[in-house]
Formats: sequence, structure tokens, C-alpha cells
Amino acid sequence: MVAIDVRSRREGKELQKVGFYDPIKNQTYLNVPAILYFLERGAQLTETVQDILKRAWDFKELRPNQSELNSN
Repeated sequence: MVAIDVRSRREGKELQKVGFYDPIKNQTYLNVPAILYFLERGAQLTETVQDILKRAWDFKELRPNQSELNSN
């Protein structure tokens, strides 16, 4: 899983690697601080990444509130 700039094409250079998921070995690594950093700055999750995060933990609890984002 990587964070990329919306202006880059899909296979473009990533800003930062934020985790990985291996369905064969059922392994997931999430760099939570990095994920939250990008979400707080307006990053959008793909449906696939959203599903992985939901399975890993209750992501709704960790996602910043829109009101908190608008106050900055």
C-alpha cells in the first residue's frame, strides 16, 4: 500500500509506502501514523485498501473527524 499524489498516474512514484497485505500468507502490515497523516491531509482510500483496513481494525474510530480537519 502506497500514498501517491493525485496528479500522478496510478503506477507513478509513490510519496510513501504505508503498508502491505499478503492474502496468501494472511499478513498485513500497516504504518498507522503514516496512514493517519495522509488521511488528515485529504487522502482518499481505494475500496480495496478500505476493506483491508476494516478487516485489520475498526478504522472508523481512527479516521479523523471532518470537523477536526476543517478547524485547522
